[in-house]
Formats: sequence, C-alpha cells, structure tokens
Amino acid sequence: MEAIDALKNRTSSPRLTGDTPNKIALETIFQAAMRAPDHAQLRPWRFLLVEGGDRQKLGDLFVKAKREDNSLLTEAEIEKTRNKTLRGPLILVAIVSVQAHPKVPEIEQVLSAGAAIQNILLAAYALDIGAIWRTGSMAFHPTVKSGLGLTSNEKIAGFVYIGDRQGKERQLTPMDSQRYFESWPKKL
Repeated sequence: MEAIDALKNRTSSPRLTGDTPNKIALETIFQAAMRAPDHAQLRPWRFLLVEGGDRQKLGDLFVKAKREDNSLLTEAEIEKTRNKTLRGPLILVAIVSVQAHPKVPEIEQVLSAGAAIQNILLAAYALDIGAIWRTGSMAFHPTVKSGLGLTSNEKIAGFVYIGDRQGKERQLTPMDSQRYFESWPKKL
C-alpha cells in the first residue's frame, strides 16, 4: 500500500478477531512507531504487549479498579468491564514516559508518544491488520496504572487493540479540509 493511501484512508477497526499478528508484521509496526517525530530522541513512550490469557488478567485488573470506585457493581457490569480486554487478540498499552529535559517540554513528549501510536495504527492499516486506539476511564485509574507497573512520570495514553478486522471496513466520506486550514493573516 502506498503511504499516501494509508494516510488518507486509514480507519479504526472496532471489531477484531483472529490471532496476534506474526512477529514480522509486529516488528514492522513497532519500527513504524520508532520513527515518530521525537525532539532530542527521548523516545518518551513504551508499550506493554498483552495477549492470550494475560488479557483476562488485565480484565481482572479493570474489575478491581471498578470495584474500588463502586462496590455495588452488578454481575453484568463486572462481565462488561472484564470483557473489554477481549476486544482483540493483542493489546498494546501505550504509555507516555515523560522525562525532564531543558529543551523538550512535557506537551511535546506527550504529542510524540501520540505520533508513535498513530504510526502504529497507520502501519497496521498498511499491512491490512485491524487496529483501534481506545482510552476510557481505566487508562486514568490509579489501580490500573499501579497494576501495570507505571512509574510516577508515566501515564497511559490508551489501549491499542490489534487483530484481524471483523466485518467490512467502514467507508469514509470526503472531508472538507478548507474548514481547518486557513491563511494567516486572513485575506480580506
């Protein structure tokens, strides 16, 4: 697939199935992440790979966090929370690892990590692998952050689910870029 085609046509795949992509495909995806814009080459990100039975362990961690917030969860709410981690065969927990640096502020490092995630999504799409970036309340819960071993300078940017697309790819409608790009100063 041509790079411009991937950039213009990438869609998220909310329904995923199948197996974890093979090691060659994953390494290609990981290498794409490493090429994200990154002032001072800090690599202010890291990713945890969660697959197989470990997805259930992550689901249990989500349930533990939810129960801390609401001890009266119904069985249906518990199952819904636990099953979120089964949305795809592979989950990449995207972690922003901010580092003190005199020339690279925190916002720039967070954006760099976001660019690495976007590169993952683009590479997966180019390889005909489904992917979706989800966040949700579990990304911000202290119990989840602790259970995943995050340090005090780290935040979860989201959960990237990867697998085979289930169903048809969503058809995109052309977007009017003129609403979002304008000359400055404004021409009268």
